[in-house]
Amino acid sequence: APLTQEDPKGSRPVRDVSEELSRQLEDILNTYCVDASQETPGEDGGQGEPPEAEEPDKGRSDSPRNGPEMNGEKENTKGSEEFRPGEEGGERDQKKAQEKKKAKGLGKEITLLMQTLNTLSTSEEKLAALCKKYAELLEEHRNSQKQMKILQKKQSQMVQEKDHLQSEHSKAILARSKLESLCRELQRHNRTLKEEGVQRAREEEEKRKEVTSHFQVTLNDIQLQMEQHNERNSKLRQENMELAERLKKLIEQYELREEHIDKVFKHKELQQQLVDAKLQQAQEMLKEAEERHQREKDFLLKEAVESQRMCELMKQQETHLKQQLALYTEKFEEFQNTLSKSSEVFTTFKQEMEKMTKKIKKLEKETTMYRSRWESSNKALLEMAEEKALRDSELEGLRLKIQRLEKLCRALQTERNDLNKKVLDLCA
Repeated sequence: APLTQEDPKGSRPVRDVSEELSRQLEDILNTYCVDASQETPGEDGGQGEPPEAEEPDKGRSDSPRNGPEMNGEKENTKGSEEFRPGEEGGERDQKKAQEKKKAKGLGKEITLLMQTLNTLSTSEEKLAALCKKYAELLEEHRNSQKQMKILQKKQSQMVQEKDHLQSEHSKAILARSKLESLCRELQRHNRTLKEEGVQRAREEEEKRKEVTSHFQVTLNDIQLQMEQHNERNSKLRQENMELAERLKKLIEQYELREEHIDKVFKHKELQQQLVDAKLQQAQEMLKEAEERHQREKDFLLKEAVESQRMCELMKQQETHLKQQLALYTEKFEEFQNTLSKSSEVFTTFKQEMEKMTKKIKKLEKETTMYRSRWESSNKALLEMAEEKALRDSELEGLRLKIQRLEKLCRALQTERNDLNKKVLDLCA
C-alpha cells in the first residue's frame, strides 16, 4: 500500500505509517515462510516406501502383469519427462547404448548356451539345462524390473523436488522484490521523519531565543525598578534621620507596649522549649507504645475531629486579632483627632502606628505559620490513615514495613498533639 504524507506536528500519522510498514513486513513473512513450512510436510508424505520384493516362487503367469505396470510407470515417467524437454535427447542416447550392450551380451550368452548344450548327450539333459537357464533369466528379469521401479520412483521424487525448488525460488524472488519496495518506503519514511525532526528543532530554537529575549527584557526592567527603589529608600532614610529626634517623646509612650510584646515573645519561646522537651519525651516513649496500635486507630479519628476544632479555634483567634487591629486603628483615629493641630506629632505618630502594624503583621505571620504546621500535621495524619489501611491488606508479607510505618505514625501523632497543646496555650 502506498504511504501518505501527514502533518509533521502530529505523532499519530507517523505512528500509523510505521504500523503500516510493519504490517506489510509481517504479511510478506507470513505468506512466504508459512507456505514453505506447509509444503515441506507434503513432500515427505509424497515419498512412498520402496515396494516389497516379490516372492521368487511366482510362476510364469506373473510376467504379463509386470508388463502393463511397467508400461504404466513408463507412461508416468514420460508425463514427468514432459517437464524436462532438455534432458530427453540425452536419455534416449543412453537407452540406445544400453540396448546395444544388452544385444551384445545376449549374443555372447546364446553362443555360450549353445556350446553347453552341444556338450550334453541326451535331449532331456539339454531340456533341463534350458529350463534352468530360463529360470535364472526369469529371476534376473524380475530383479531388474524391481530395480527399474525403484529408480522410476526416485526419478519422480527428484522431479517433484525440482518443481518445489523452482516454486520456492520464484516465491523468494517475489518476496525479495516486495521487501525491496518496502525498504524503499522505509527509507522515504525515515527521510520525512528526519526532515520533521530538523524542522521541530528549528522551531524549538526560535522559541528558546524568544523566551531568552523576553527574560532579558524583564530582568532589565526589574533592575531599573530596584535602582528606583534604592533611591527612594535613601530619601526615606534621610527623612527618618531627621524625624528621629521627634520620635523620642513617642518612644517613651510605647516602651510599655514593647515590653509587653517582648514578654509575649519570651512566653512563646518558653512554650517552644516546652514543646521540644515534650517531643523528645514522646520519642523516648515511642518504643513502648507498639502494643497500643489498634487502640490508637480510634484515637487518631478522634484527634482528627479535635484538630478540625482547633482549626476553628485558630480561625476565631485570627478574627480576634483582626478585631484588635481594628481597635488599634480606632484608637489611632482618636489620637489623630486629638493631635490634628500638631503636624509634626501627627507624622511621628503615624510612623509609630505603621511600626505597630508591622508588628501585628508579624504576629499574623506567626499565626499562619502555626496554622500551616497544623495543616501539615493533619495531612500527615491522613497519610498515616491511608498507610494503615494499606498495611492491614499486606500484613502477612510486609511486617517490617508495617513496623516502620507505625513508628512514623506515632511520631507524627505526638507532633500533632504537641502542636495542639501549643495552639491551646496560644489561645489561653
